[in-house]
Amino acid sequence: MSKTLLILLGPTGVGKTDLSVEIAKYYQTEIISCDSRQMYKEMKIGTAVPDPQTLKAIPHHFIGSHSIHDYYNASKFEIEVIEKLQFLFKDKDVVLMTGGSMMYIDAICKGIDDLPEVDSELRISLTERYKSEGIESLRNELRYYDPEYYKIVDLKNPKRIIHALEICIMTGSPYSKFRTNQLKKRPFNIIKIGLNLEREVLYYRINQRVENMFEAGVEKEAFDLYQFRHLNSLNTVGYRELFDYFDGKTKIEEAKEKIKANSRKYARKQLTWFRHDIEISWFTPEMKNEIIAYINRQLRDDNL
Repeated sequence: MSKTLLILLGPTGVGKTDLSVEIAKYYQTEIISCDSRQMYKEMKIGTAVPDPQTLKAIPHHFIGSHSIHDYYNASKFEIEVIEKLQFLFKDKDVVLMTGGSMMYIDAICKGIDDLPEVDSELRISLTERYKSEGIESLRNELRYYDPEYYKIVDLKNPKRIIHALEICIMTGSPYSKFRTNQLKKRPFNIIKIGLNLEREVLYYRINQRVENMFEAGVEKEAFDLYQFRHLNSLNTVGYRELFDYFDGKTKIEEAKEKIKANSRKYARKQLTWFRHDIEISWFTPEMKNEIIAYINRQLRDDNL
């Protein structure tokens, strides 16, 4: 039987966690988390890490596996997950990956260009320049080093500009030289299942999740991480808003409402990204039986 990676994806708060456990139990397999923040062991509450009982029910990988102090990106995720899959496929015909981090999912399905390791001091230096000089200074430097990439990059996105500059400065070559965008062929089949809900229902679930986070102590968790707020790993919804509260920029209720609003905004961004992928078959979370029937048909067709 050929090996198959099932991917259960969808917007934040849609219900991927519970369904992924049910599907993993059905196929007697393990789960690879594809959440770019749940992998950080210091960020449990604010990233809605599954509870200990859920993690115990099915072996999970890439949850609490790294530290916020580790330099990490989609390229590293690709390398580590492909290595993990090689190990899991020795005993499993099917492995389940679940999450909503768009770039990380694409890294496994399509591959990421092999980019050189970036020096952490250089990243810190460029980030500090962005804070003190603004984005225009970095834009001009990128235009000097790599006019080709400058023409296509989102000039309002400081992360992408900084990342491109890192590669340019460190290697002495344009960032565009490393961007091949070549699709990597995987030695396993891929089946993508998307979950979605009516917008009102999804927004209610997102809002309730934020309320649950506050009840679970996300404010204290964020305060304990406040001293590390400059780290890229903490530049995420749920922590940014609380850091502003600790800085005295907002009140706690305002911070909570901003977390809800930004979480809903992120869900819309996820759905926009996923809807461009024609390989995704869409369901609602309660359609477990239909999803499994669909997967079984795909598995059967792939092995004819």
